[in-house]
Amino acid sequence: MAAARSQYAELSRQLSAVGAVKRSLARVLPADCPGGSAAVLTLLERHGEMRMSRLAELLAVDMSVTSRHVAHAAERGWIERLPDPADKRSRILRLTPAGRELLGELDRRVTEMFARTLDDWTDDEVGQLNALLARLRGSFGDCRDRHEGRYEVRHESRQESRSENGRPYDTEDPYARTPTRQET
Repeated sequence: MAAARSQYAELSRQLSAVGAVKRSLARVLPADCPGGSAAVLTLLERHGEMRMSRLAELLAVDMSVTSRHVAHAAERGWIERLPDPADKRSRILRLTPAGRELLGELDRRVTEMFARTLDDWTDDEVGQLNALLARLRGSFGDCRDRHEGRYEVRHESRQESRSENGRPYDTEDPYARTPTRQET
C-alpha cells in the first residue's frame, strides 16, 4: 500500500532539511580537507587504485573538478599519481599511508559527531535509520552503480552487491564522509 500524498510532501520537507546534517558533517573535516578531497580518499579506499576518468565517473562530476580535488589531495601527500603501465599518457591514483591515516581520523571525527548528536537514540533506532536510508537510496538507484551494471540493495532483495575488492557496497554519499570499513 502506497503512503498518502501528505506523507510524500513531508518526506520532501525532511529530505530538504538534510542539508543541515551535511553541513555538520563538513564542519568536522579538518580545515585542509574539504569535502571533495574526502570524497576522493573515500572512493580510492573503497574501490582501490584507479584512473582519473574512473574517479570522475564515481564522483559524478566533471573531469576538471575531479582534477582539482586530486591535485589538492596529492599536494598534501594523501594520494599519489603513478604512470599507468597500460597507457603512459594516463595516471593511476593510489592512496598513500598518509591518506589512510587521514581517513582513520575522518572516521573517528564523524563517528564522534554522530555519537554526540544522536546520544539519545537507541542502537535499534540508528539501525532503522540506516536501513531506511539504504532502502530509499536503493529505490532511486545509484547512477554510479547503474552505470557499472550493479545496483544497491533494494527492498525486494537483501543480497549485497560487492565491489571489485570484495567489500560490500555501502549506500553513503561520498561527500558525507562516512565510509563502510567492513571487511568480508
